[in-house]
This record gives sequence, structure tokens and C-alpha cells, in this order.
Amino acid sequence: MTTEHDELLRMLDDQRRVFRIAMRDLSEADARKRTTVSELTLGGLLKHLVQGERAYTHIITGRPGTPDGMLDTGQYVWEGGSFEELLSSYTEAARATDEAVRAASLDALVAMPSAPWDPNPEPWPVRRIVLHVLRETAQHSGHADIIREALDGASTTDQLFS
Repeated sequence: MTTEHDELLRMLDDQRRVFRIAMRDLSEADARKRTTVSELTLGGLLKHLVQGERAYTHIITGRPGTPDGMLDTGQYVWEGGSFEELLSSYTEAARATDEAVRAASLDALVAMPSAPWDPNPEPWPVRRIVLHVLRETAQHSGHADIIREALDGASTTDQLFS
């Protein structure tokens, strides 16, 4: 029998898989390259998703304080570290998110940290956090696909089943 946890995490993992397709066979230089008028790069998007998964795991597990990187004004800028390490960090962050979600009630309300855009936030149910991470991942998968296609013509859609 499939639970709601399983279904939500299955959809999130599928979207992570789609996002990772845009990262296939990238060099360090390509991961840092801007290919559109946007400041976004593939490495920067990956860094942002790593920070997001880590931040929401921090929140779901009830750790105090604002999660590292949550208020980072350079959240889409990736400058240090290797691309392979960043990819590994994404895998680890996703695993930690999945573990935290499986251990929580989806209806549990968790305190959200204060932020400039919401200084007095209401608590969120864990379910909303999972859906938010899913939406963020999907949105940035689309960005990644456009950036990658402009970089070298590779299309996520063409690679989905390869």
C-alpha cells in the first residue's frame, strides 16, 4: 500500500531526476557559464536547490534558528568547490529531506523562521513544505533545461528516456 508520504516523495524524486538530467556530462566551466541574459547558471541553480533542501530539512526537524543559506543574497551564485562535490551534496540533501519527511506527520505544524519577506510567519504543515520544495525543484528544472539547451543544445525532454 502506498502512503501519501510515498506519493509526495515519489513526485519530488521524479522532479529531482528531471533536474539532474540538465547536469549530465557537464564540465566545471559549463556549470559556471551564463547562457542567457539571466544571471542563472546550472551550478548556481544546483547550489540553490541544495541550500533549499537543507533549509527545509532543518525546519521540518525542528532545529532552532534560521537555516544556513536561507537568507543568502547570492543564493544562485556558485563560486567555490567542485561540481562533483555539489552534485553529491544534492544527493545527500535530498536523502536527508526524504528521511525527515518520512519521520514526520504531514499534518504536523512546524515553525517557520522569520525572514525579510515574512517577519512573523505562521507555522506550516510539513505537507506544504514538501509541496513547496517540489514546486521549487520543478521551476528550477525548467530554468536548467533552458540554460542547458542554450549551452550546448542538450534538451531534458530528449534525454528523459535515455
